[in-house]
Amino acid sequence: MYIDAHQHFWRYSIHEYAWISDPMKDLKRNFLPDDLLPLLKEMKFEGTVAVQARQTLGETRWLLELSNIYGFIKGVIGWVDLCSPDIDNQLAEFASYPKFVGIRHVLQDEGDDLFMLQDSFLLGIHKLIKYNLVYDLLILPRHLPYAIQLVQDFPELRFVVNHLAKPFIKEKILSPWNEHIRQLANQPNVYCKLSGMVTEASWNGWRWDDFLPYLDVVFSSFGPERLMIGSDWPVCTLAASYRKTMKIVTDYIARESHSGRELILGKNAATVYNLKDIS
Repeated sequence: MYIDAHQHFWRYSIHEYAWISDPMKDLKRNFLPDDLLPLLKEMKFEGTVAVQARQTLGETRWLLELSNIYGFIKGVIGWVDLCSPDIDNQLAEFASYPKFVGIRHVLQDEGDDLFMLQDSFLLGIHKLIKYNLVYDLLILPRHLPYAIQLVQDFPELRFVVNHLAKPFIKEKILSPWNEHIRQLANQPNVYCKLSGMVTEASWNGWRWDDFLPYLDVVFSSFGPERLMIGSDWPVCTLAASYRKTMKIVTDYIARESHSGRELILGKNAATVYNLKDIS
């Protein structure tokens, strides 16, 4: 089964989605499962992992409810307040859903780059182990040194880097992202999503070659055994259609063995997130 390991849904409102700024005005509308389904079918993808776009418990409940209605949603990466003393109750509520597979916090927007290393956050991260959950890392290149420390402190927890940690593709800058992402990949409990690249490039002027240096780095660092494809739909539509976004990766991995392609296109996501109902 081919799985898009990273996509979003929302019913747009200016108050709930303040992060959608004016340059992103094309995202200021609803994006729902029925909008995504034909795009998946065109690319022969049969499943997805839906990822939170709001930092509310209501967002997690809503995504899990959608996953009960739409069979192609195989997993949900939700949000809980990892710093809350009520974290156990929050996780216990969502653990009753078989498609609840992980947690994400929007670390890239925190004012303190060390937010992920504060004691209250680390206590919340530790709770994820009990529930066999994955932690999705949404970070920028400057956060990588702190992420390295975080994953080293929790070798029994699976971490998944979102969007290659958002390297400076538009500016064609590799260092120090290159060195740091390789160091992060040295930790065997860390995986990486091949996602979010088109919006880090020039939205209206990117070329396939722009992504090659960054793809080369993550492939040599993680190998096909720890990489998974993701669209970041609908955010990707700011710079490319769903099809063009996915073809950046599918064209790149055409040189891989059949088994390597199968890992990247679905098997790794199914394994890392322990997805159910996968045949």
